[in-house]
Amino acid sequence: MVIDLAEGQALGDHQVRERALLHVVGGTVRIEAADTAVDCPTGTTITFEPGEAHSVRALADARLLLVLTPWPGAAHYADGALGGERLPANAMAEPLPDR
Repeated sequence: MVIDLAEGQALGDHQVRERALLHVVGGTVRIEAADTAVDCPTGTTITFEPGEAHSVRALADARLLLVLTPWPGAAHYADGALGGERLPANAMAEPLPDR
């Protein structure tokens, strides 16, 4: 997913059940995790382990690309809304064949 943050906006302390890959497409953000803060300019890619707490604050207007895998992670839907399925109905598990 793509996330746009205006300067000063933040994704406060949070965590996700999946492994997260965060790529700074534009701008600069400060990422805090495990008592460490890092300023990340355009082009930076960071990964977070499942359940790893972190926060993201835009130091300048920023566009982020967030990839969560596997989607959905174990127990992402606590109420079992997906009925145990790991992929959306329109997703493909196998790569497309070469053309």
